[in-house]
Amino acid sequence: MEAGIDNSIVEQTATTWSWGDFAGLGLVLHIVLMIVMTLRVVSVQRNIGVSIAWVAVLYTVPVFGFIAYILLGEPMIGRRYRERLDQAGVLMNDMAQREHLVFDQGKDLLPTNYRGVSQIGTRWTGLGVFPNHKMQLLTDPNTIFQSLIEDINAAQSIILMEFYIVYPKGQVIEVIEALSAAAQRGVECHILADSVGSFSFFNSDAHQTLEKAGVFVHQSLPVGLFKTLFKRSDLRNHRKLVAIDEYIGYIGSFNLVDPRFFKQNKNVGQWIDVAIRTTSQHSISITTAMAIVVATDIGAENNDNLHALNKRVNGYTRKLYVMNPTINDLNSRVKVLGNSIDYHKQPDIGSTSIVIPKMPIVEDVIAQLIPSAPQVTEHVIYNTLVTVIHRANKRIRITTPYFVPDEALSGALTTAAKRGVDVTLIVPEKVDSFLVQHASQAYYQELLEAGVTIALFKGGLLHTKTVVIDDDYCLFGTVNIDMRSFYLNMEVSLAIYTPEMVAQVADCQAAYLESCRFLSLEDWQQRRGSERLFDNVVRLFSPLL
Repeated sequence: MEAGIDNSIVEQTATTWSWGDFAGLGLVLHIVLMIVMTLRVVSVQRNIGVSIAWVAVLYTVPVFGFIAYILLGEPMIGRRYRERLDQAGVLMNDMAQREHLVFDQGKDLLPTNYRGVSQIGTRWTGLGVFPNHKMQLLTDPNTIFQSLIEDINAAQSIILMEFYIVYPKGQVIEVIEALSAAAQRGVECHILADSVGSFSFFNSDAHQTLEKAGVFVHQSLPVGLFKTLFKRSDLRNHRKLVAIDEYIGYIGSFNLVDPRFFKQNKNVGQWIDVAIRTTSQHSISITTAMAIVVATDIGAENNDNLHALNKRVNGYTRKLYVMNPTINDLNSRVKVLGNSIDYHKQPDIGSTSIVIPKMPIVEDVIAQLIPSAPQVTEHVIYNTLVTVIHRANKRIRITTPYFVPDEALSGALTTAAKRGVDVTLIVPEKVDSFLVQHASQAYYQELLEAGVTIALFKGGLLHTKTVVIDDDYCLFGTVNIDMRSFYLNMEVSLAIYTPEMVAQVADCQAAYLESCRFLSLEDWQQRRGSERLFDNVVRLFSPLL
């Protein structure tokens, strides 16, 4: 009798929960989850465009959006990595105070209209303005490789290299051979490469060759399924830096790749890049700042590296990161590139070829290194860029492969054009990202209507990242005009305040313009409505690209 009663209760309970009840419960849970996630997005995200884009993803594709936000929604660089980065920074600061080294110097060297701009970088990075550099703009890969290999071969104490992509083919093999030879003759060599960008390198014989020769090879921000639960795997180290004996430095958009062999299956032509080679006789310079950045990044990767950095800093005598420094004789140790003007023809792989004159050395250059990283330096490069755009009086010329601005940056450009500033945007006609291509195009209409000149480069994938403001300011480095560079990746830029050096970058941009097709508002408005609609739909998600 009791068993019959129990079965009856079970049957009544089972019939009580119908599919409709489960669906209703699921709907309630879904609504609660969406509310919680929406509140999380709007409370954490500081950029309104990013917030709107994530809310759109969450409500358009709920399950995918929820998972995507958990994995990719917030710039989590990793608690342990952040702690090591902070400790490395403390080590550097303590060493600087002990040795009476002043890195946040030089503001008084600038004209008054740029002192506030430089202070943005100094406040967040601790690196100020350094004078008295010799700099030269290198505009083709052969010159960059030749110069870098010669400097490696002449190195006497230490070589620090940091790249997003190391692709061991072509002339890169010659760099690897030069590094191996340097290590074998007693030069301390370190190379830090991004785990994702340099995936093929870490699985190549070149990696093994370097380590066997005694080169210290470090993997930046390694990825893995377990690591993804605690930090974002798409936050990458996008920097490109070289510091040799603390007197020679390289910075630019140039990855350690030979463009003849890199991504030739993308149908966008060869990558077009530039680099600046800088030298200085002073004990503190841009190259010193580069060494600080690379050494700190290496120290943050793991506890062994941090311990090694601690020992190195405690053994510091006069020069950063050099245990037993020698007296500097720049004229004998640093090879000076020739000043003769000749011409280098870029490979004829795109729709056209370009010819850029070899640039002479510029002396007495004043510059500032501005590294950026998520959760570390806030949005230092973005804030610097928006500030200088608003301060421009005569011209703004931007070269970037990926142009996906937010509303504030787009508004700054259109406002500058409306107030009479000559604004020119130089971008590749084709890029290697379908979504970025269409997101960029969604901004063209408003830019053209405001009077911005849009030049589409036809000679390959123009990978150069340069911003020239008027005749006396330039941002040069690794930063694209997109939210990933501004908010997510580890990047680095060089702010240049010397008109003669700014003119070199402007001349390089002018050479690019000779291989461009210029958009007109009339032609752009003739596109089909479906094309414009697709671009605008992609634009909704542009803050996430």
